[in-house]
Amino acid sequence: MSDLHPPMSAVRDVVARALAEDVLPLGDLTASLVDPDVHARAAFVAREDGVLAGRLCAVEAFTQIDATVVLAWSADDGDALQQGTVIGVVTGPLRSILTAERTALNLLGHLSGIATVTRRYADLAAPARIRDTRKTTPGLRALEKAAVRAGGGVNHRANLSDGILVKDNHLGGLTITEAVKRAGERWPGRVVQVECDSVDQLHEALAAGAGMVLLDNMTPEQVAECVRITAGRIPVEVSGGVNLATVGAYGATGADFVSVGAITHSAPVLDIGLDLQD
Repeated sequence: MSDLHPPMSAVRDVVARALAEDVLPLGDLTASLVDPDVHARAAFVAREDGVLAGRLCAVEAFTQIDATVVLAWSADDGDALQQGTVIGVVTGPLRSILTAERTALNLLGHLSGIATVTRRYADLAAPARIRDTRKTTPGLRALEKAAVRAGGGVNHRANLSDGILVKDNHLGGLTITEAVKRAGERWPGRVVQVECDSVDQLHEALAAGAGMVLLDNMTPEQVAECVRITAGRIPVEVSGGVNLATVGAYGATGADFVSVGAITHSAPVLDIGLDLQD
């Protein structure tokens, strides 16, 4: 399940910045009142049903505070959680556990929230696949896209240099045909995806040799018609107007992907607590 986890370089960077804003400049004043030789055991517990993501972030938060803290997990990213499920146990100096606790829970809850919402969309959209967007929290993209994978979704571009997507605003300076031609000349072999908001644009994208289309703000009926026109020649993605009430209808059109910005920009935090044990 390693492909569900974000790169460790991104995890270390995000956790270091999160701890810096929580601990600097004087350290954890309240935790320092606890005797340094007091050790404790605490359990991560799901307060509601959901999907786990962000486990590596929790580990890194404790490791950066105190490498002697030990975490033992009973669930991995991508696993379904039920209310009351013990996700893992942390043992070590109580001071260190208290200092790292909030950073670990903030990241674990945020990323598990994304995985949970993604799973809901993915289940409703089948057989189409749920895809994310670049509508991510600045600085957290690699972690949030890993959470999407943990929830059963697939990733779109990681950044603007990761792929070619000709959107409506690009067409203010060139045509679909020109855009596909220039992209093919500059980056041969790369897939050129074209956003289409009408059947006419779809026909132009197909004639120009686009490798994929993104049907934007169309009804499920319009999408189904475009899928028939495309006839399986290239993958079809849908965006705009998609929510939990409509994603099933879009998934049933025959489109390959349904992209949803809400799975990253509007996912509620999954309630996870850290409970001290006797």
